[in-house]
Amino acid sequence: MSDAGAGAELSDETRRRLFALARRAIEAHLHGTPFHAGDAGGELAERRGVFVTLRRRADGELRGCIGFVEPQDCLASAVARAAAAALEDYRFDPVTIQELPQLEMEISVLGEPWAIRPEDVQVGIHGLIVRHAGRGGLLLPQVARDRRWDRETFLEQTCRKAGLPADAWRQPGCEVLAFTAFVLSETSGG
Repeated sequence: MSDAGAGAELSDETRRRLFALARRAIEAHLHGTPFHAGDAGGELAERRGVFVTLRRRADGELRGCIGFVEPQDCLASAVARAAAAALEDYRFDPVTIQELPQLEMEISVLGEPWAIRPEDVQVGIHGLIVRHAGRGGLLLPQVARDRRWDRETFLEQTCRKAGLPADAWRQPGCEVLAFTAFVLSETSGG
């Protein structure tokens, strides 16, 4: 599967609408008001896995990243839910309404995960999911690319994200899955 299969076919209008939906969901969450993505048609009605990543514009520091691997909702609803949830990513202090104007957003539209042999993992192309001993961890493809990890480091870091030993991916019974993601950037328009 290529990046195109994960979201490259989304129209510019759909991309703009996704960012507008995500911003409205974030604002509603911060104000404590209910938000509903509304009736989604066309591309927004497709069921997709998504992640929303929030970063500070000034230094690129991560402020939250939450998503859904499995396509549980239509794209519009999934993006709205992930955007609101990213505000309270347990790894960080909750995002405040005061810092919202200083945040930029990425939306990663995921392709379906598949089982992959560790030696077939391609850094910068594949995202990874590692599952073993009742634990699981996920890293998006851009994480390994941005940090300039090699394949083994990517596998090790995904294991660590799952709370597993770094070499768990080598253990019998460890499940390694790959997926592609098309990353939509709020600042670059695509």
